[in-house]
Amino acid sequence: MTVKENIVTVLRHDDEAINRARHGLMRALINNMVIGVNQGFEKKLEINGVGFRVQQQGTDLKFNLGFSHDVIYKVPEDVKISIEQNVITVNSISKQRVGQVAAEIRSLKKPEPYKGKGIKYSDEHIIRKSGKSGKE
Repeated sequence: MTVKENIVTVLRHDDEAINRARHGLMRALINNMVIGVNQGFEKKLEINGVGFRVQQQGTDLKFNLGFSHDVIYKVPEDVKISIEQNVITVNSISKQRVGQVAAEIRSLKKPEPYKGKGIKYSDEHIIRKSGKSGKE
């Protein structure tokens, strides 16, 4: 790897398959670092369901997801969370951290296929099933 005049160049020694794969990986990781510092990364999650809510308590998130208890999620320090109605926005400079935190929040209550209740990504489409009667 060399840096000249604000251009990062990633080189490889030979054309073996493993070295080509690692070359592409390093290029993508460096590109994501540059994009993260300049623009940042963001994912949006939606909460669907009657009575499903989220509140911010200091740095933690308090979810009311239909369980007998409230679910508390501790937000990592390097991630910023904003809540608007039932839409949670996860921001950070690291693409990996944004995806990991969004996946952890989604795993608290995955969307179910019958009524679509749960936490889903804003661009995710839930394939709905008909119930026992087979009506649509």
